[in-house]
Amino acid sequence: MSSKTAVTALRGRGRPKHFDADAALDVALRLFWQHGFEATSMHDLVAATGAKAPTLYHAFGNKEGLFRAAMERYLQRFVRKMKPCLDNPHRSVAGATEDFLTACVAQFTGEGLPPGCFLICTSSALSADSQPIAALLRSHNMLPEQLLRDFYRERQIAGELPPSTDTVRLAKYLACQLQGMAVQARDGVSRRQLCTLVALIMALWPQLARLPAASPAVAHGVDEMSLGADSSEGVDRRAYRR
Repeated sequence: MSSKTAVTALRGRGRPKHFDADAALDVALRLFWQHGFEATSMHDLVAATGAKAPTLYHAFGNKEGLFRAAMERYLQRFVRKMKPCLDNPHRSVAGATEDFLTACVAQFTGEGLPPGCFLICTSSALSADSQPIAALLRSHNMLPEQLLRDFYRERQIAGELPPSTDTVRLAKYLACQLQGMAVQARDGVSRRQLCTLVALIMALWPQLARLPAASPAVAHGVDEMSLGADSSEGVDRRAYRR
């Protein structure tokens, strides 16, 4: 939805008599999502919400305060709605995982919303001058991973995952997949295409559910190619390094 449409949606047939903070947040959320924190000016926000600048400053303090409030609105409306997918005791670990991934894809491609993920879209548009905002977004970007990690740990304690499964590593892997799908959605990949990726992940579930802890070399970020010759093939892998 364009800024112009957002203004019309908020104003209706005329400027509202009373300031509606919730409606203003919805409009601000869309603007920040579409254009990023830095590219969205207070002038843009005033024009889109139909509110006067002093009203916005009084309600939210400044542009950063409005951004923080819009981000919290996003978390409440979209991200935290994913948690019930993991709270259904009647779903298997695999079923709940598929429900969660599918719900995320639906959010990334929802009608009437900018495509992708608000947190990722706004993070990618930041410069080095916006470190406080960047740190805030990074902390919330971890939420899906945290939800998955807690879920897998609970199910592991209940005996529904093998004791040897590295639940932290599993959650991080799936969170990385979700971030990639959010970027693809932002770039125009359809829901149907993203759902095929979810199906691919679930086809690998028997292996993922038994994902062991990383080897010491991988865990410490050591490139296995740098460890020397491959004795089984007699090939010195160091020759491939540049």
